[in-house]
Amino acid sequence: MNQTHGKENFLRLIEENKRIIFKICNAYCSNKHDREDLAQEIIYQLWKSAGSFNSDFRFSTWMYRVALNVAISFYRKAKNIKAIVPISDDLNHVPETSGTHHIHEENINLLQQFIHELRELDRALMILYLEEKSHRDISEIIGISETNVATRISRIKEKLKQRFANINQ
Repeated sequence: MNQTHGKENFLRLIEENKRIIFKICNAYCSNKHDREDLAQEIIYQLWKSAGSFNSDFRFSTWMYRVALNVAISFYRKAKNIKAIVPISDDLNHVPETSGTHHIHEENINLLQQFIHELRELDRALMILYLEEKSHRDISEIIGISETNVATRISRIKEKLKQRFANINQ
């Protein structure tokens, strides 16, 4: 395979999976400039480590792993992130229903805030969980056992429920 074909293939795969990059950048960065910097760094690291991609796995799984590692490193360097950024654009497009829209929107904002306050690994787990990834996929992406994934997600969900319960008291 020549270098031009490899570059075209890489760009095609990035384009097909760009939602992964956007989702991770939105979860780890509070402003547009930082999101752009992080996206650029993720793409650079994907290109740089393309030789380590194992075709036995899906490209998206490998991409998540690289992107999350870059984001966590980026986040640790810029610990002053305070603003809440939506985890998913889809969460903001909730159909309005008889007066519950405001409460629902408020709960989504609280959930985003609570997730943003989690430790880096727990935040990554919740991003993947909300993306409806299987425990097996999350395990491959994060690099921990499926049992550990299930346990951590269960504990995070319980912690989030308690945070909501404390607010509603």
